[in-house]
Amino acid sequence: MKCIIIDDEKTARVILKTLCNEIKSLKVLEDFPDAIQAIKYLNKNQVDLIFLDIHMPDFNGLDFIRSLKNPPKIILITSDPNFAIEAFEYDFIIDYLLKPLEFNRFKKAIEKANNKELSAISTKINTSINKEIENDFYISIDRRLIKIDLPSIYLIEAKGDYIKIKTESKDYIVHSTLKKIEEKLPDALFLKIHRSFIINIKKIIDIEDNSVLIKKDVIPVSRSKRPELMKRLDLL
Repeated sequence: MKCIIIDDEKTARVILKTLCNEIKSLKVLEDFPDAIQAIKYLNKNQVDLIFLDIHMPDFNGLDFIRSLKNPPKIILITSDPNFAIEAFEYDFIIDYLLKPLEFNRFKKAIEKANNKELSAISTKINTSINKEIENDFYISIDRRLIKIDLPSIYLIEAKGDYIKIKTESKDYIVHSTLKKIEEKLPDALFLKIHRSFIINIKKIIDIEDNSVLIKKDVIPVSRSKRPELMKRLDLL
């Protein structure tokens, strides 16, 4: 994969280039101390992957992401694990790495980027498998990255421009769409049963013709979704 590095810290760029040189599939074309120079380069050149520092003066990583018309895959770099990665709303964000960078964690991020090269079907399957293994689900709230334990989620509801995620311990409100959330969830655990609802099928208490009961919530089931729900319940 042809890649570029964008980081205002020279030391960080050197370290990233060193790590990239350890991976045969990576070829670093250029590195840049700011996003503006990188944008000028991308206007004339194509790359497969960008290593992008979030914290940069004047034009930060999130500003850079919003400016891209045809973005390649991006791996974010940050020194603050609690800093917002609202960029995870975008499908082309592969992963994020914390400074100081560790080689094993770096390799895992590159593996994710390589998997993204596969067909859409293969990628979806790999994503589902990885999510089942990790049991981690990340959401961005108030410029902070929040990690949620996947099995604890029992209901996700669309509310206009926002999504309500209900877990065993608390509820979260996220500015997103149900489609984007659904794409990040493992198929083995979750099912969209209505245009406004995604449920954790392992949390179902009772089911009637047109609804399911989870906790104290009665959730409607669309007629078109009922056959799939019945099929999935047979696997429980």
